[in-house]
This record gives sequence, C-alpha cells and structure tokens, in this order.
Amino acid sequence: MTNPAILANDLRKSYGEKLVLDGIDLAVPEGTVFSLLGPNGAGKTTAVKILSTLVTADAGAIRVGGHDLAADPQAVRAAIGVTGQFSAVDGLITGEENMLLMADLHHLSRREGRRVVAGLLERFDLTEAARKPAATYSGGMKRRLDIAMTLVGSPRIIFLDEPTTGLDPRSRHSMWQIVRKLVADEGVTVFLTTQYLEEADELADRIAVLSDGKIAAEGTADELKRMIPGGHVRLRFADPVAYRKAAAALSEAQRDDEALALQLPSDGSQRALRAILDGLDSAGIEADELTVHTPDLDDVFFALTSTSTSTGTGNNAPKEAVR
Repeated sequence: MTNPAILANDLRKSYGEKLVLDGIDLAVPEGTVFSLLGPNGAGKTTAVKILSTLVTADAGAIRVGGHDLAADPQAVRAAIGVTGQFSAVDGLITGEENMLLMADLHHLSRREGRRVVAGLLERFDLTEAARKPAATYSGGMKRRLDIAMTLVGSPRIIFLDEPTTGLDPRSRHSMWQIVRKLVADEGVTVFLTTQYLEEADELADRIAVLSDGKIAAEGTADELKRMIPGGHVRLRFADPVAYRKAAAALSEAQRDDEALALQLPSDGSQRALRAILDGLDSAGIEADELTVHTPDLDDVFFALTSTSTSTGTGNNAPKEAVR
C-alpha cells in the first residue's frame, strides 16, 4: 500500500479508567470503502473522532490524507469531510441555506458557493425541496442533505459514522448508491462505521471488527466469513440408490435419510468443492442438487465480538464518546 488515505499505528484512548482503544492499527487504501464494525461501546465513534481531529488520542501515530495529524491538523481538516450519526442539518432554514452556510464556512466566494451548491442539490435530487425548511424533509432527504453538505469542501476522505441509522430500507439502499458513486466516479475514500452488517457486506472493500478496544479481525467480507466455522455443502439425491452410494463414498458426511441428503463441512472454497465432486465422480454418482452454505457477517460479528462492550459503556466515559 504505497499511498494509504488513512494510516494509524498503536492508536490508544481512555476515558478515566475506561480503555476505549487499546493500540489499534488501521491502514485504508485510497479510493476504497473501509468499514469498522463493532458492538455499542466498542469505540467506533471514538476512532472516527480521533481520525477526524475532533478528539485527541492518548498515543499513536496517525496520518490522514498524507498529513501528520498531530503536526498539521488543519491540513487534515481540509482533506476530510465528516457525516456523523446525528444530522447536522438545521431544520429552521432551507436545504439550500444549509448548503450555502457550508460554502461560507469553506470560504467559497458567493458566486462559486452558489454554483457548487446548485450542482450538489441537483446531484442529490434535492433541487425541488431546496427552498423548503429542512425540518419538513424525510429522514432519507436529511441524510442526503447531510452528505451533500459534507461534499461542499470537495473532501478526498469522508468519514460516515453510522450514516443510515433510523432510515427505512429504501432510503438505506439509496444511500448505498450514493456511497458507491462517490468511490467509483470520484475516487473518494470512505471510512464507514455501521451496525448494519448487510451494509458493510454491500459496500466495504475491507472490514475491521473492533472488540474490547482491539481489532479482532480484518479482511474482505469473504475472508472474514471463511474464518468462522459452520460452513457446509448439502447434497440432495432423488434416487435412494445413488444416495446410499454417495453416503458410502463420503463417509464423513452427516446423513438425512428422510430427505436423501448429505451434509459435509466445507469452507466453500473451490478446492473444498472439487474434493467433494471428485469423491462423487470416483463413485460414478451425480447429485441432483448441491447447495453451499457459508457463514455470513452476522456469524462473524457474534463470533469475534464479546458481550462486554455491548452491555454498557462504563461509569467513567461519556456515552457518546465510546460508541
């Protein structure tokens, strides 16, 4: 990884006696979606706040957008955008006014600000509602406006902290499309925290699972799924004779005589499937149905995260600080 968008080594943070981040390492390639998963209290939001300069780490070396966070936090702020769990939209003013306020904060000229705002409102399908009070927007519209406001400054790295919490399935899928286009069309890097495992599976190029302040595992969704036992292949036969022959040839299989089905442990890899098919071929048998069952991210999440962080946030740490 020659030019990581985000690089953190031995990142640590405590609130009183509550250890939130216990020496985590993160490396996020440019132009990718990186997802940080973990239960409530695992430290996801704390990690985002540190990487986006909102909170100071107790220890660790951090580079964001090629800039040393400790030495040049202002350069980091210029390179990033942040959309938090809770909407930053001011409901008392219009969507357009919210956007223009962001343009002012980024020191855009009046003409340039209006040009950028008009383009983003159109891109996020908010033009018709632009002059209505933001308080009248649906949850999905507010989140689209949130991200549009984040993009006013043309950030190369965007932190999305649980961006679809509370949205209905249609609005959630709409947000996924927005994230995909940001990465595919503009090469933006997205650092995503989420409790929706399907969301990480759909969007993330790489996923890290945070538990008890440490990275419990990291990899692609498929790599993480293969770490968890429970995968199997199920073979079903229409012919009882073929079923009995297959059971004899595959002696390690679990039998279901009523359904004429065999179940064999498997990680779902091509090599494992080939071994099963070779066993059938050598006995001159063909299964009528073959189904591969692999663990999903729910299984990964439950296997890798303890219950300690999900039952409370500790007496010494502010609740919003240790999500």
